[in-house]
Amino acid sequence: MFKLHEALTRDCVLIGDLPLCRVLLMNDSQYPWLILVPRRDELREVCDLSDADQLVYLQESNISCSVLRSEFKAEKLNVAALGNMVPQLHIHHIARFAADSSWPKPVWGQLPAIPYDSIALANRVSQLRAAYANSDVDFLAG
Repeated sequence: MFKLHEALTRDCVLIGDLPLCRVLLMNDSQYPWLILVPRRDELREVCDLSDADQLVYLQESNISCSVLRSEFKAEKLNVAALGNMVPQLHIHHIARFAADSSWPKPVWGQLPAIPYDSIALANRVSQLRAAYANSDVDFLAG
C-alpha cells in the first residue's frame, strides 16, 4: 500500500495523481518545483520500477516538464532523483531561470525555502491542476 514519506508530506502540497505518479508542489516560492512520486511501495531508484512503469514514468516526467515550460517559460529544467535525505523514490522537476536566487547552482542547500503565502499557494495549485487537466494524460486533482 502506497504511503508518502513524512518529509514529502510536510514540505509539499498535493497537486494530484497521474496514472503512476503523485504530483506534488514543493512549498518553496522561489522556484516552480514539482515532485513526482511513483505510487509503488519500497522504491529507491528509477531502475527499481518495472519496465512498463519506467515508460509510464518517462511519459509523466515529459508532461511535467511541458507543464513547467508552458506555464512558467522555464529557461532550463532541472530533473533529478537524489534521495539522500528522503529514501522514497521521488523525482524533482524544477523550472530554472538565470534570474532565480540560486542560478546557476543547483537549488539544494543554497537558500532556505520561502513558503508560498496562502493566496499565492492557492493560485499556484489551481494553475498547475488546470495545466495537468489540459494535458494528454489522465489526471485526478488532489
